[in-house]
Amino acid sequence: MTHKQGSRETGRDVTRGFRVSSRRQYTVHRPMSEETENIVLVPEPSVKHLNPRQRVSYRDHRSKLVDWMLSEGKDPKRSIGYARSTTRQRSYRLDTLYRKTWKAENRYTENITPTHADAWMEELAETDYSRSYKHCCQKAAQTLFKWKRHEFGSSVEWEPKISFVSRSVHSPRDFLTRDERERIREAALEYRGIPDYDAVTPNERESWCQYLAQRLGKPKEDVTVDDWEAANDWKIPSLLWTTLDVGLRPIEVRRATTSWIDAANSVLRIPKEDSAKNTDHWQCSLSDRTVMAVEQWLEERSCREKYEDTEQLWLTRFENPYSTGSLNRIFREICAEAGIAVVNRDLTWYSMRHSIGTYMANELTVKAAAAQLRHRSIKSTIRYDRAPIEERKAALEQMG
Repeated sequence: MTHKQGSRETGRDVTRGFRVSSRRQYTVHRPMSEETENIVLVPEPSVKHLNPRQRVSYRDHRSKLVDWMLSEGKDPKRSIGYARSTTRQRSYRLDTLYRKTWKAENRYTENITPTHADAWMEELAETDYSRSYKHCCQKAAQTLFKWKRHEFGSSVEWEPKISFVSRSVHSPRDFLTRDERERIREAALEYRGIPDYDAVTPNERESWCQYLAQRLGKPKEDVTVDDWEAANDWKIPSLLWTTLDVGLRPIEVRRATTSWIDAANSVLRIPKEDSAKNTDHWQCSLSDRTVMAVEQWLEERSCREKYEDTEQLWLTRFENPYSTGSLNRIFREICAEAGIAVVNRDLTWYSMRHSIGTYMANELTVKAAAAQLRHRSIKSTIRYDRAPIEERKAALEQMG
């Protein structure tokens, strides 16, 4: 296999137009679909393994795979594809499988076989990666063989010799107890809050201005009364409380717009095109407390300059949509504020979502929980149909 690189190549998806000599420029003219456009087809780690012609072929191969995953990979019979985030993650992990195969074979090939996939699983088994990560890699490989069968009529079946079963496949991750849910609500009101401007002494005000300057990334002398008031806004409480009610996924937080809020009817409406699963229009109930918080935030939001040209419901202070990492960081800080122990627990942003499924399925019905969590299949909700540990303890006490 050739390892020579074209000169001056530093781009991520280098086949869009790459230099192979100082005299000639070669450009790939094969159009990509709009869906594929934002998914890197030839990641940088693969560049050094391929010569220019191999890159063109690999990119074309990957483009077909990614298009299929997005359009019908999840359920080919009904033309239901995977979410973009799932497709991006699986395509990136599959790139790892291809690179390991090239290294093992000492040649370029697009024909990944069950033997290659098993070799990858055996290598993963010896690593310290989490079982969840290994399971995701295995799912990616299974998707590849599924594509080959569906698109090319391949008769090759892959039954992994080593099976990595993610814990989350059978049961949800740690969820918040009722008490912890209430403490999260209360902690959100204290999160990064500061005293009223007129309620502190001049010396205290000086210290708080220094704190705000560091927090906002601006000189202390530029901190204004508006900055002081904005520090106590309702953005984070409205975000946390809405998630406690409807279990917003990170991708839904990123897509949320002001049009989703129907405060008059205490409802959050998620249109089909913005739904994480892209299957239905969803209507989710909001508690009165959450409606109050959201209304407070909408009033404040209308006065913020960075929201003038966007309908996004929540933005970071850098005017970007929230990512999974930033949401998990906020959640961990809120847990610390609330005094919620995280040792030996798998607490993430999704823990709020899992708590809704657990308690609503227990108090109402699995069907009600499925509607609130926006599950297309009731099978996804059944795993929440279990009595929480504190309620099982109470039952034991009553039983004597």
